[in-house]
Amino acid sequence: MSALWIAHVKVTDEAAYGEYAKRATGAIADHGGVFLARGGAYEQLEGPDRPRNVVARFPSLQAAHDCYYSDAYQEALSFAKGASQRELSIVEEIA
Repeated sequence: MSALWIAHVKVTDEAAYGEYAKRATGAIADHGGVFLARGGAYEQLEGPDRPRNVVARFPSLQAAHDCYYSDAYQEALSFAKGASQRELSIVEEIA
């Protein structure tokens, strides 16, 4: 069963977050991930407003998990930690 990364982000440092995005894209692709949404228009209905919303599909829960804990993604993540407020979840896809 495929899985989704669902991220809600408020960027506070564009330059550092841009470096994260560049590096994370490669790590995600290396684990079979593809972006379904990456920024773009959105409507915040509940919870804290995070104007950047990202959804990536992975071939399995394990691939999504392995990507997050990979050395390449953790290196990328080091650029995002001081440059954003974010939530990230892995969700199993049912269809």
